Amino acid sequence: MKLQHPVIFLALLLPSCGPASAVVTSAAVTLPVDASLPQDIVTPPNGTWQIQYAGRIDTSHDVDIYNLDLFDTDPATIKDLHARGIFVMCYFSAGSFEGWRPDSDDFPAEVLGREVEGWPGEKWLDIRNIDLLRPILSARLDLAAQKGCDGVDPDNVNGFANDTGFSLTFEDQLQYNIWLAESAHARGLSIGLKNDSEQIPDLLPYFDWQLQEQCFQYNECDLLLPFIEAGKPVFNIEYSLAAKDFCSQSKELGINSIRKNLELDEYIETCQ
Repeated sequence: MKLQHPVIFLALLLPSCGPASAVVTSAAVTLPVDASLPQDIVTPPNGTWQIQYAGRIDTSHDVDIYNLDLFDTDPATIKDLHARGIFVMCYFSAGSFEGWRPDSDDFPAEVLGREVEGWPGEKWLDIRNIDLLRPILSARLDLAAQKGCDGVDPDNVNGFANDTGFSLTFEDQLQYNIWLAESAHARGLSIGLKNDSEQIPDLLPYFDWQLQEQCFQYNECDLLLPFIEAGKPVFNIEYSLAAKDFCSQSKELGINSIRKNLELDEYIETCQ
């Protein structure tokens, strides 16, 4: 889980967020016409949930949703969760290269950019070069479908607002994220928009839910309201704030928040 939290005005002003050419108004973007959700896509309930990537996965929690790592989770675990009626989200990075993943050798050198700050062994991807990335990301989506994941949680889909080493634009990111959403739907998978709150007005029709990190800490929660107003669930993780400091407001806004350790181990505090 990569903590990228650019606030809109900072993304526009700070040099570390990329060149000025990376900022394009949504009015300049031409999007596909058909953004309707396929009838066979099951969206997650706005219920209790657990997210765990580190340590031995504890599946004993009485929750409606589990968010687990795509590569590290055994299909039998997903099958067992399904037997209890639990929706399974499967996490992978769609915007960065992780040197420890089993498919890391498939990434050509020309798509690898600068290191993701704070995450050794991880580099931003040149999402403009979709012809080279398509077979790799398609294989990951295929794996999610084969393992029985109900939905996917692709991370780092806001490279345009970060110092990637590439001149990624607002439109580059939209087109890439829309391709991800359509590719997930083509495999019967629901898909969540991870962070990337600046592009919610454009991407809302294509994504089935939102997963945000630290929206209360960074005062970004109001940006998520379009999902709620559209009847699509919004999930939020806080790492630093005490639960008592955000749960009341989270319930008022209709945001499904939990508190986790940064390493995303078994520990959880809920607002239920």
